[in-house]
Amino acid sequence: MKKIGIIGGSGLDDPAILQDVTALQVETPYGKPSSRLQVGRIDNVEVVLLARHGRKHQFSPTQVNYRANIHALMEAGVTHILATTACGSLRHEIGRGDFVILDQFIDFTRYRKTTFFDSFADGPRHTSMADPFDPGLCKLLFETAKQMGLPVHPQGTVVTIEGPRFSTRAESRMFRLWGADVINMSIAPEAILANEAGIPYAAVAMSTDYDCWKEDEKPVSWDEILAVFNQNAENVKKLLIQVISKIK
Repeated sequence: MKKIGIIGGSGLDDPAILQDVTALQVETPYGKPSSRLQVGRIDNVEVVLLARHGRKHQFSPTQVNYRANIHALMEAGVTHILATTACGSLRHEIGRGDFVILDQFIDFTRYRKTTFFDSFADGPRHTSMADPFDPGLCKLLFETAKQMGLPVHPQGTVVTIEGPRFSTRAESRMFRLWGADVINMSIAPEAILANEAGIPYAAVAMSTDYDCWKEDEKPVSWDEILAVFNQNAENVKKLLIQVISKIK
């Protein structure tokens, strides 16, 4: 039986989307996850919601205990993970408020634990990461978003930076040359760990700004990100609710 895990980014970790909610505080071998698990139902499907940055957004991207988060969802028995994230656009064609169904990532982080396999004492473990986002979930997210009339792009490469600072202009231009379409601070190592755990994972990113590569735009600010994100948060919630009922 399916059980869907939702990892909510900024503004998208509202347990009000769930029915019959129970909050669970859990411990993992990697410490505590970012928040209590909110367990409930959406359209009679069991759902486990986790706030990536904590319920008060108290954890910076580097401080997020990604291993504990994924392990907690795995122990809760989730069969699929849907993640949400804000992102900056690195392409003219990806406008503010657009949704991007991620299909590739570039990990430009530096200080995070990126694997469950710290030791090879029981043998080497090398996880394939050629296609880190589940194609079936990605297709479902895209098709549902199109049906809802949302501005959505079927694929995109995200570069995850360490943060919490934003990019320099030189970095932003470099990421464009690398082939990245959007930029954020949280998909890696989250997607890596979900793959190591064997849980199908997909992420919908909402573009809130143009980072700082676009010379005719002001450099990104946190207030700007929140303004765009809050305008579109309800659409993301509606998208997740519709997709959850369609997952096989």
